[in-house]
Amino acid sequence: MINNVLKYKTQAVAKPYFIAALALFVGQILFGLVLGTQYLFGDFLFPYIPFNVARMVHTNLLIVWLLFGFMGSAYYLIPEETECELHSPKLAIALFWIFLVAGALTVVGYLTVPYAKLAELTGNDLLQTMGREFLEQPLPTKVGIVVVALGFLYNISMTMLKGRKTSISLVLLMGLWGLAIMFLFSFVNPHNLVRDKMYWWFVVHLWVEGVWELILGALLAYVLIKTTGVDREVIDKWLYVIIAFALMTGILGTGHHYYFIGLPGYWLWIGSVFSAMEPIPFFMMTVFAFNMVQRRRREHPNQAAVLWAVGTSVMGFLGAGLWGFIHTLSPVNYYTHGTQITAAHGHLAFYGAYVLVVITLISYAMPTLRGRLANSRKAQAAEMWSFWIMTIGMATMVLALTGAGILQIWLQRMPTDGTAMSFMSTQDQLGFFYWLRLAGGGILLAGLLTYLSSFFIGGEPVSEAEAQAGSNGGGVLRRVPARA
Repeated sequence: MINNVLKYKTQAVAKPYFIAALALFVGQILFGLVLGTQYLFGDFLFPYIPFNVARMVHTNLLIVWLLFGFMGSAYYLIPEETECELHSPKLAIALFWIFLVAGALTVVGYLTVPYAKLAELTGNDLLQTMGREFLEQPLPTKVGIVVVALGFLYNISMTMLKGRKTSISLVLLMGLWGLAIMFLFSFVNPHNLVRDKMYWWFVVHLWVEGVWELILGALLAYVLIKTTGVDREVIDKWLYVIIAFALMTGILGTGHHYYFIGLPGYWLWIGSVFSAMEPIPFFMMTVFAFNMVQRRRREHPNQAAVLWAVGTSVMGFLGAGLWGFIHTLSPVNYYTHGTQITAAHGHLAFYGAYVLVVITLISYAMPTLRGRLANSRKAQAAEMWSFWIMTIGMATMVLALTGAGILQIWLQRMPTDGTAMSFMSTQDQLGFFYWLRLAGGGILLAGLLTYLSSFFIGGEPVSEAEAQAGSNGGGVLRRVPARA
């Protein structure tokens, strides 16, 4: 059936990417619940799913489903921004299946083969890349990720070369290229532990506190243009300022990981000062989102997407900004590093900055991919409820982990009587917080299932009359002819 809502038919390749992202998100949350239960009952599902395997699957699924979300978002956004069809939709579909199959086989490998044996079977002796946190993927998987990334970037770049160039598309492309380039350091695994940690942080930090922030800014700006009708020039100015601060603070802020790994002492100052400034771009993003919504020149029919967009800016500031700031200074980080404080920051930062922005794009794009301008009011109500349920669940988890981290530091790292508890004895004292964390994870899963249910809720879609009434702001409802 011909979809008359999409401006460009090749935008439809984004749909399987979004579906895969949401399915993998469910898997990630389920393995997170397994981990939360294992904190309370150490032999839960043992020996079938040991803690280290569940953790690998949990974190790897997070990375993979967000990458699916970023790729789907780019495939949806770029044709509209360039005003031309995607260079090769067939390549996009082929890369989707390659990435999905490679990811599935990797997870199956984690679950069915001991990790050391998996390394032996996949050629780790030829090029040692396995065994590092978040980068546990076997060599063939890492090579596959590079192949998929190169094919994806070729497709997006060729589309941009033949079409209109906008600030949003250029910032997005810079972020996507940076993502791919930084991942190449995952192939560098020197025997010197200090150099190993340096290159490891080049991937992990410069992804989530560097180039991913460019992707976040571009996606958020795109949705706000479409849903508010605010002039592109106004949003572009905000976007440039935000990404300038994000790059300045993010790149030099890498130093807050260098405090205690054997690098020179000046990183104590560089890391402390610039990482303390990292909340600034997220605060600016919050002001930006609220300002654009207040200045809106239209009431877009997809109000659920507006809620997700505003929620992204607020929760991103709290997680990546505030919760990062509270333990980023070196005198504080000396005590907090590697405790549950770190876990609290990591969970809220990923949820606020990247989980929510991907769902924002999915919430905005999926109705058009299904042939309607916006979901029915009942479906949007379910989406809005899901936002609040998921956010309450995440807040419960983060506050529980923060409390656990404070108690952990007090008992294990700076005891008042001069006698520190052992790690395991300390863990026994944190059971109350771990129960709260598990409850928060259950609430989060309930919110995600509520969100998924919105796709199956019927009702009358937004009418054409309502759509036309909202088209004066120059957003999604105004058709732009494709270039030849």
